Amino acid sequence: MIHPTRTNLLRLKEHALTVAGSIGLLKGRRQALLREFLQATVPLLRTRERLALLYAEALLELERGRQWEGESFVGAAAMAAARDLELRVAEGNFLGLRYREVSAGVDPRRTPWQREYDYRGTTPHLEEAVDRGESIVAEMLALAAFEGKVKRLGDELLRLTRRIRVLEERVLPTLRRQMREIARFLGEREREAYFRLKLFKAGRLRQGGVTI
Repeated sequence: MIHPTRTNLLRLKEHALTVAGSIGLLKGRRQALLREFLQATVPLLRTRERLALLYAEALLELERGRQWEGESFVGAAAMAAARDLELRVAEGNFLGLRYREVSAGVDPRRTPWQREYDYRGTTPHLEEAVDRGESIVAEMLALAAFEGKVKRLGDELLRLTRRIRVLEERVLPTLRRQMREIARFLGEREREAYFRLKLFKAGRLRQGGVTI
C-alpha cells in the first residue's frame, strides 16, 4: 500500500489526471481511425461484390469460348496475352499508422487490339472472357490495397480499445481507490489530532482553574 501522506495524495491526483488525459487522447485517435476504417471498408465490400460477379461472368464466357474455339486455341491465346504487370508495394501512413499499398505499373485492362494476338480470329465469347479476366486482376489489386489498410486499421483499433479499457477499468479505478483511502486516513488522523488538541486544552483549563 502507498504510504498515506499528502505528498503521495497529490502525486496520485496528478497521475489520475494524466491517465484521464491519455484516455481522452486515445479515444480521439480511435475515433479518427474508425472513420478511416469505415471509409476504407465500404469500397472493400463493393470491390468484393464486383469481383464475385466478374468471376462468374468470366467463367461462363470462357467455357463458351472453349466450346467454339477449342482448348488448345484458348491456351495459346492466353500465353500470347500474358505480360508482367510490374507490381509495386508502397508504404502508406495515416496518423503514424503504417500499412502497405499494392499497385500495378501498368493497367491490367486492355483493348482487344492491345493484346498480343489477332482478335479478329477469335469469337466474342473469348474476348469477353479475357476482358473479364483482366478486370478481375484490376479488382484484385484494388482489393489487396484496401485489405492491407483495413487490416492494419482494424488491428490498431483493437489495440487502442484494449488499452483504453485497461486504463478505464483497472488503472484509473485503482488510482481513485488509493486516493480515497489516503484521504480517509488523513481525515481520520486530522480528527484524532483535533480531538487530542481539545483534550489538551481542556486539561490545561482545568489545571489553570485549580491553580487559581
